[in-house]
Amino acid sequence: MTERFYFCTMNLSIENIYSRFIAQKKNVCTDTRKISEGCIFFALRGENFNGNDFANDALSKGAAHVVVDDKRFAKSEKFIFTENVLVTLQQLAAFHRGKLKTKIIAVTGSNGKTTTKELIHSVLSQKFKTVSTQGNLNNHIGVPLTLLALTKVHEFAVIEMGANHIGEISSLCSIAQPGCGLITNVGKAHLEGFGGFEGVKRAKKELYDCLKKSGGKIFINADNPYLKELCGDYKNTCSYGNSEFANCIGKAANQVPFVKISWHEKKSAHIKNIIQSNLAGDYNFENILASVCIGNYFGITPRQIRHGIENYFPASQRSQLVKNDSNTFLLDYYNANPTSMEAALINFERNFTGKKIVVLGDMLELGEETEDEHSNIIRQLKKMHFTEMILVGECFLKFSFRLFRMKARFYQTPEEALKYLISKNYENCTFLIKASRAVKLEKIAHGLGV
Repeated sequence: MTERFYFCTMNLSIENIYSRFIAQKKNVCTDTRKISEGCIFFALRGENFNGNDFANDALSKGAAHVVVDDKRFAKSEKFIFTENVLVTLQQLAAFHRGKLKTKIIAVTGSNGKTTTKELIHSVLSQKFKTVSTQGNLNNHIGVPLTLLALTKVHEFAVIEMGANHIGEISSLCSIAQPGCGLITNVGKAHLEGFGGFEGVKRAKKELYDCLKKSGGKIFINADNPYLKELCGDYKNTCSYGNSEFANCIGKAANQVPFVKISWHEKKSAHIKNIIQSNLAGDYNFENILASVCIGNYFGITPRQIRHGIENYFPASQRSQLVKNDSNTFLLDYYNANPTSMEAALINFERNFTGKKIVVLGDMLELGEETEDEHSNIIRQLKKMHFTEMILVGECFLKFSFRLFRMKARFYQTPEEALKYLISKNYENCTFLIKASRAVKLEKIAHGLGV
């Protein structure tokens, strides 16, 4: 049932609000620090703030209308009152999406979804007017804002969907109404919110369930048994992987330090296409091949696909290789979970030479699995051969007794670790810096001149 809204004493439907959205040139805002003239400001609530408190500030800065859910602030014709501002934002986004012919590609997964989203965007942009989720705005607020930024000129939108609880992907799908999509992988991420690995699988499967219900296209890694299990016997798929049965077949050609791949269509095995990426880490092979598969499916030529991928440069501390005058740094501290941490360590040991320094920080949101998963990383480190190992954070510190007879140093904070690292005056070393975002290992990178 459509929720009822109030414009002072008048009842407004979502259609009425949409007419004002169109009249204001589809300009919305949720942050008074970014108000633009004539926008509609949505007074969202958060754990530590109430957007209603900033309603008058938004108007004074030029907002044409303010959507509030506190009647005390609905003081003039410029205010739109609703029972829930967030629900209104989401309904408006879904309504707007329904007016467009834009093809929506949904991307989710435990690891690699942002990189995969960016690669798909770069590939599709070679031929089509394409937009994608900005940064990590992949949640219940970011997805609606991305959709509301779409116009009739956009042929494709690549929408990243993140989640840390059951039901979130399903909710985002109901708003975005994707016609196709992919799950990059399922791993040990947000275990606390999902209640364990089986919960992760159920949550990611929500994207498949949505696409199955609408008859949409599922792009799937043919080499991933978990994804094949979740997909079941659904037929409307397009697969990629090493398998000869995949629609798009790829091989890793070179991993040092940037991933290079060869690929071909199943029906054209004699034609090999080579792509040299700017992504470090063999775990990015799957992300690259996923974008190749999608581009190929939508008629992007091999030459255009290569151009799209070879002109993508990673940023935001995801598989980002940076050099200064003295050392090389593999920055991967935007996020971390047990699956991505293990993959990063294996890649670092296998594909980099010389003096290698590992700087790892805590992995968060693991709930009851926190001790076991940090202990597993410590056990993995014991088997590896790095020049030096630095572990940062309360979790690693708490379980430091497991470091017995292991060549490693541990610190509670990045500042403490940085003080030690600066004192060493490293030269001609390669650093892997990885942790969950909240650990703030960028302080170490910046302190070492990155």
